[in-house]
Order: sequence, then C-alpha cells, then structure tokens
Amino acid sequence: MPPAVMANIPALKDSYLQLKSRMDKAVADFQSNLASTRTGRASIQMLDQIRVDYYGTPTPLSSIGQLTTPDANMIVIQPWEPSLIGEIEKALRASDQHYNPQNDGKVVRVPIPPMTEERRREVVKHLSKVLEDHRTAVRNIRRDGNDVIKKASKDKLISADEEKRSLDEMQKLTDEEIRKMEEMSKKKEAEVMQI
Repeated sequence: MPPAVMANIPALKDSYLQLKSRMDKAVADFQSNLASTRTGRASIQMLDQIRVDYYGTPTPLSSIGQLTTPDANMIVIQPWEPSLIGEIEKALRASDQHYNPQNDGKVVRVPIPPMTEERRREVVKHLSKVLEDHRTAVRNIRRDGNDVIKKASKDKLISADEEKRSLDEMQKLTDEEIRKMEEMSKKKEAEVMQI
C-alpha cells in the first residue's frame, strides 16, 4: 500500500492514526470472535467470550483458572479457587454455545460433542452476523473519518484536492479492512463445515 495521504497532511495526521487504530481494533476483535467460534475440535479459545462473575466483576475464564484440552472432545477448567466452580458452570450454561459442563468438586469438564450438520449451519449463520456487525463498525469509523476530512476542508485546513485524495484513501482503507475480515470469515466457515 502506498504511503498514507492523510498521514502526510498535518491537519489530518492525528485523526488518520486514530481512525486506523480503531479499524485495526475492529479487525482484531473480529479475529478473537472467530477464534472463540466452535469447530469440530475442542479449543480453549472457544471459551474466550465467556465471562464469570468473580466477586461482582465479569472476568474471562482464563483469568480465574487453568484451561486445558486433554483430547479433541473435552475442555478442562481447573479454577484457582474451587469455590468458583458453581459460577463457572452457571456462565457456561448461560452462553449461547450450548455447553453442558460437569464438575467433580475440583475441576469443570466441558464435553465438546461432534457437531451436527444443523449445528454447523447455525454456527455459519452466527459467523455471518458477527461479520456484518464488524463490517458496520468499520463503516461507522469510515463515516467518522469522512466527517473529520470534510470539516478540515470546510475550515480551510486542507485543499479540495487533499480532501478528495483523503476521502479516496479512507474508502480504500475501509475496503481493505473489510476484505481482511471477509477472508478470515471464509476460512473459518470452511473449517466449521469440514466434517
């Protein structure tokens, strides 16, 4: 990608860096959502989105215990405090992933049954919704960027040519970030549908 037009315009440099950072965060969030999406195999990333009530604070599972996958069909959670087992089970059951945890008083076992064709289609549908939410987030960031550019032009901080080049660059940046997310989504869909 050629050097950023907006980054070389003093009036827009800070705004450009801020907008680029926000778009990168949206893509990173989408990537973490993909990692936590269930495929046919057990993975501790599947539990990344689950929060447990830890003394009144929603806390990620990985922060309150050790997560392991002893085999392809099981995730084991060993909490640092055994008193949290009930809260962990409650959080797992409340998730939209249909987990059915069991505990023996020391660890929580989360069996990961093989996915049915119907469940695979549900997961792909969910992926599409998550992708669309993140596309919308990136487009909203683009809108904010366009507003900054137009305001700078109106305030005579940049020329009409710089405004046009900056708006074009904003669109290219948006298209690039959305393309990245769509490619990640396609790979994940293929992984989910693979039997």
